[in-house]
Order: sequence, then structure tokens, then C-alpha cells
Amino acid sequence: MKKILFASVTLLAFTLQARSQGCVAIRGGGSSCNASGQQIEAGSWQFNMGYRYFKSFRHFKGQEEQKERLKQKTEVINWQHLLDLSVSKQLNSRWSLQVGLPIGMNKRSSLYEHGRTERHNTRSFGIGDMRIMAYRWMIDPSKHSKGNFQLGAGLKLPTGDYGYEDFFENVGPNGDGELRPVDQSIQLGDGGTGIAVELNSFYNFSPLAGLYGNFFYLSNPREQNGTRTYRETLSAVLANESIMSVADQYMARIGFQYNFIGTLKGLSGSIGGRIEGIPVKDILGGSKYFRRPGYVVSVEPGLVFQQKKSLFFLTVPVAMERNRTRSVTDKEATITSGTYRHGDAAFADYAINLGYSIRF
Repeated sequence: MKKILFASVTLLAFTLQARSQGCVAIRGGGSSCNASGQQIEAGSWQFNMGYRYFKSFRHFKGQEEQKERLKQKTEVINWQHLLDLSVSKQLNSRWSLQVGLPIGMNKRSSLYEHGRTERHNTRSFGIGDMRIMAYRWMIDPSKHSKGNFQLGAGLKLPTGDYGYEDFFENVGPNGDGELRPVDQSIQLGDGGTGIAVELNSFYNFSPLAGLYGNFFYLSNPREQNGTRTYRETLSAVLANESIMSVADQYMARIGFQYNFIGTLKGLSGSIGGRIEGIPVKDILGGSKYFRRPGYVVSVEPGLVFQQKKSLFFLTVPVAMERNRTRSVTDKEATITSGTYRHGDAAFADYAINLGYSIRF
């Protein structure tokens, strides 16, 4: 019997190990939680493929944009292309399992990492951190079709390279180049085994309209991964940021969805809010070493098209608020140096999430 359920095409690698909005925010692909129009049969499989793109270039300290960076052409620019692949198995009407793996291709353009004399690029390409998740609809779908919520839990495994290296210009002892780890923002992995929890929910007012919500949190108990940042070579004040931190990550979405009828049957549109980021302090484990904590609040319009067993989606979160919060190392450096410190981070104006899902 057909039921209105949400097919959660959750392509998270908060995960990937690639950043969702540049130097700050989650590692992960696009995600979509939309009404599928029918109950997924027990024993069926589902293949999900998501693509995410962004370009980050606007620098912020706190909520204040450093507009002079663009005028002086000293901004750092990150480009990310992420392909996120996952397969899920519907065990019964309530339980499902999912395994996912992202593939990232990233490029970073900067001045300060190359002797501050010329702008050069560094790149990374490869698989990110695998995730294994289990999900359960908490209300019997056969008895409640108007609304439900799904809990998920699992592991994020350190399969992505967290010490990926590329060539840096003008940084050697003789002014030549060196092979060094790329910046944390374009590393493929973070080096930690993480504990992921997730909540997906929906409520339909009618067959045409309803609400949706998603929440994701990744706890990384490991404090640091041993990958050198070389930030101590830029300034002695940055000695406490010489090694990369392994940070927690989070994301939440809530919004409204409308299902079109007539000639547009199978098409639905959505509008909602989204917040994603990296906290200053982790829930488990230490929070020292180098990280760029902060968050992005976005307005997220989207489209979903469903045809029989296939589903396509597009969302474009547009940043409304960007905040690079003060890290633990910022506060430590302020105390030791006697000078207030607040590091910056580059953010994107928007991101593009495309996805495809098919059941078989």
C-alpha cells in the first residue's frame, strides 16, 4: 500500500572529506529529505549519487567580512567538486542500512602559503572518509502516513588521506619549493573514527504540502591527526596551530515542501533554512590544535523530481550569515602573546547540490 514517506537521500560524509562551504563547515555532500510518495519495499536496494560544488573566497573574522582582502587580491580561494556515492538496503519497513564513500577534487589558490610573493595553487584528489549508518523509522509507517521521524547512528571511518601533499612554491630554505601537506580545508580525510547521529523527519498537512527536518552531528573523539600545518613558520604566535585538529561537525535543515500536480506531477519544490559548521569545542576528546571553527546559515531552495523508482534533486543553499568563531588556539595565543587574536576563514556565497537516487 502506498504511503507518504520521506526517502532520505542522505549523502553525508561530513564526510567527504572536503569542506562544504570552504575553510569552515562540514565535510559532506548534498542531502535531500523529501516525500517519496510510496513506502519503500523491504529487501529493496537504493543507490544514491550526489554532486556538490562551491567556490569560497570571502574572508570573515566573526561575522565581519574582511572586504579589503578582495580589494588587495590577497584572498584565499577554494574550489570543491565532490561526488558522493552510497548504497542502502531496506531490511524491513522500519530498518535500513547505508554505506557511503565520497570522492573529492579540490583546488586552493593563495599567496601566503607560497612565500607571499606570487599566487599559486595546490590540489587534492581521491576518496574521502567512509560512513556506515543504520536507520530506523520510529513510528510504524503502515499506520502513520502523515508524519514520521527516523533516527540514524553509525561510524565515519578514516579511509581518506588526511596528510595529502602537494608542491608549495617559494617556501624552502633557499627560496625554492617543497612538498608539504595541503591546507586542512582541502584534505580528503580528517584522520579520525567518528560517531555519527542523525534525525530525519516530516509532517504532511495534505498530499500537496508538508514540512521536513534533518539534523546531523559527527563526534570525533581523536584530538589531532599528526599532520603538520607549517603555520608556525608564518608566525611564532601560531606555534599552537602546527598540527591539524580532528573536529566535530554538524548540520541542521528545516523547511516547507509543496508537491505539484497536473502536468508537473512528480515535481516538488521546497524552501527552508540550513545551518552547518564546526564547533569550537568537541563533545568528546580535546579541542586544541589547528581548526577553523564557525558556521554558515543559509536559505535553501530546492527541487525534487520523482519518476517511478528514480529521484532527482537540486538544492542551492545561499549564505545569509557567516561566522568564523574564535578557536581554542586563538584564545591561547591571546593569553600568551598579550595581543587579541581571532583567526579568519573563507566562505562561499552559495553551494550547488545535485543528486540522483534509484531503487532496485
